Amino acid sequence: MPELFATKIGTPLAERLRAGSLSDVVGQEEILGDNGVITNMLESGNVKSMVLWGPPGCGKTTIAKLVAKYADAEFVSASAVFTGVAELKKIFAEAADRRLAGRRTILFVDEIHRFNKAQQDSFLPYVEDGTITLIGATTENPSFELNSALLSRAQVVVLKRLSPEALKRLLVRATTEMGKPLPLDADATDALVNMADGDGRYLLNLIEYVYDFSKGKTLDKAGLAKLAQTRFPNYDKGGDAHYNLISALHKAVRGSDPDAALYWVSRMIAGGEDMKYLLRRLTRMSVEDIGLAEPAALTRAIASWQAYERMGSPEGDLVVAQLVIYMATAPKSNASYAAFGKALADAKSTGSLAPPAHILNAPTKMMKDLGYGKGYEYDPDTKDGFSGQNYFPDGLARREYYKPNGKGYEAELKKRIDHWTELRKKKAT
Repeated sequence: MPELFATKIGTPLAERLRAGSLSDVVGQEEILGDNGVITNMLESGNVKSMVLWGPPGCGKTTIAKLVAKYADAEFVSASAVFTGVAELKKIFAEAADRRLAGRRTILFVDEIHRFNKAQQDSFLPYVEDGTITLIGATTENPSFELNSALLSRAQVVVLKRLSPEALKRLLVRATTEMGKPLPLDADATDALVNMADGDGRYLLNLIEYVYDFSKGKTLDKAGLAKLAQTRFPNYDKGGDAHYNLISALHKAVRGSDPDAALYWVSRMIAGGEDMKYLLRRLTRMSVEDIGLAEPAALTRAIASWQAYERMGSPEGDLVVAQLVIYMATAPKSNASYAAFGKALADAKSTGSLAPPAHILNAPTKMMKDLGYGKGYEYDPDTKDGFSGQNYFPDGLARREYYKPNGKGYEAELKKRIDHWTELRKKKAT
C-alpha cells in the first residue's frame, strides 16, 4: 500500500504540505495540544466517532487522516456529495470483513451534513457495533444539520478558522517547499494572508498561483490584487455564518455599540446578504430591543426598508447603515417583548375565560337582562379620566405584564402607569 502522505509529481502545494503528524497541524492547538480532546483520545487508545465542525481550510481532512494513522486503522474516505447508498453498503461490508480480520476502519465522510436523514440513519448500526469509527466533517452547525441519533453517538469537535499567525507559519513552510522566496513585498505578503480569510488551503493555492504567474517579478499590493483579484469573505447566506453574523449584529445593536454594529452589518452586506432578510430583522429589533423606549424606531425601520426598496444597492446601503447607527444609539427596552410573552402564556393556559359581563355590549334586551354592560363606567366621563375597573376575565386575578423600565419615552409611560396604579388602589379601598 502506498504511503499515506507520499509526495507525487504534479501534486498541488496544499497536498504536498499536508501535515504528516499532529504536531505539524497549525492553528488547532486547543484540540491537538496537551489535554486536547483528540490528544486524549489517541493517548487512551479509545478513538470514538466524532464530527469535526469548522470553516473551510482549517484542517478537518488532515486531522481525520492523522487520527487513522495514529490509531493504526484503515482510513476510508467518502463524500456526501458523490456517495450513494450502494457505495455506503459496500464500504460497510468491507469494514465488516476488515473487523473479522482484526483491523479497524475509520470512515471519513466529508460534508456529512449533505446526507439526508435516511442516509445518516444508515450509519447508526455500524457505529454502534464497532464496524466503523465515523469521522464526519462539516462547515455547518451539527445541531441543525445532523440527526440527533447520530449526534448522540459522536462527539462534536470544534475547529477554528486559522489565525493570521497560523497562516504565516503555513506561508513559511510553502516558501521552504518551493525552495525560493515568495515573489511579494512585505505589504503584499500581509495582503495575501488577509485574502485567505482563515482558510489554509486557499492560502496555499494562492501562493502556488503567485509562484506560477508572477513571471519572476516581485509584486506589490496592487500587483497581487490584479493577479489574484479579491476573495469575498467566507459567508454562506444559508449557512452557519449567516446566523452567526445576524446574531452578532443583533447583540451589538442591543448592547448600544454602533461601531461593532456597523462592522457586522458591513460584513453581511459585503457577503451578499439578502437585504430583505436583513431589514426584516432590523425591524424586529426595533420592537424587541428598543420598543416603547423610542417608539419612532419602528417607523424609521419601515421607512428605511421602503427607502432601500426604492434606491437599491449600493445607494441604499447607506440607508441601512444609518438605521443601524440610529438603533444602536437609541434607548433600549424589552418591556413590551416581555409583557407580550407573559400575556401569551396566560392566554394559552387559561383557556376560554369570558370577559367580565360589565364590559360586554348589550344590543338586545335578553343580553341586558343577563347583566351585559351593567355597571360599566365610561372612562372619559370620570373625574380622573380613569375608572379603574377590572378588564380581566372573572376567575383570573389581575396581572401586571407591562413594566416600563423608565428609559427614553418609557419614562413618561412609567409615570402614567404608576399614577393609574395609585388611583386603582384608592378606588379599591
